[in-house]
Amino acid sequence: MKSSTTQKATFGAGCFWGIEANFRQIKGVIDTAVGYMGGKMKNPTYEDVCTDKTGHAEVVEVTYDQSKVSYEKLLEVFWQNHDPTQVNRQGPDVGTQYRSVIFYHTAKQKSLAMKSKENLQKSRKFSKPIATEIVPALTFNRAEDYHQKYLEKRGLNVCH
Repeated sequence: MKSSTTQKATFGAGCFWGIEANFRQIKGVIDTAVGYMGGKMKNPTYEDVCTDKTGHAEVVEVTYDQSKVSYEKLLEVFWQNHDPTQVNRQGPDVGTQYRSVIFYHTAKQKSLAMKSKENLQKSRKFSKPIATEIVPALTFNRAEDYHQKYLEKRGLNVCH
C-alpha cells in the first residue's frame, strides 16, 4: 500500500541511465524507473523515441518518501547532474528526447521547480540561459527492462 508520504517526481536530463543512477544514491528514494514522457505516441519503444519524432523525452520517474527526502533535494540532484543550458542535447546525445525537463505532478512541485530554476539562473553559475522546461506530468511509459538500472547491472556509475 502506498504511504501518504510517498510521492513521484519525474525528470529528463539527457540519457536516462546516468540520471537514474544518481537518484538511486539518494537516501529516501524508494525506487526509480526509466521511461518516456511528454510525447504524443502511445506506448513508444526505445526505437520509436530514438527517431526523435515521438515528442517523448527520456526520463527517470523517482518514487520517494517525502518524510526522508525533500523535493528540493531531488531538484538539487537534477540540476547538479546535467547541463540545463543545453537545448535538446546532453554531451554527445542529440535530439528532443534528451531535453532538460521537469515534469511536475503537483502544484507544489511546479512552484518549487520554477523557484529553483529562477534561483539557478540568478546564481550565474551558467553563462547561458537555463533551457529546462517545466511542464505537467503526462503518461509515464516505462522503458524496456534492459534499460532499467542499466549502469547498476553493469557495475558502472557513470555513462561517459
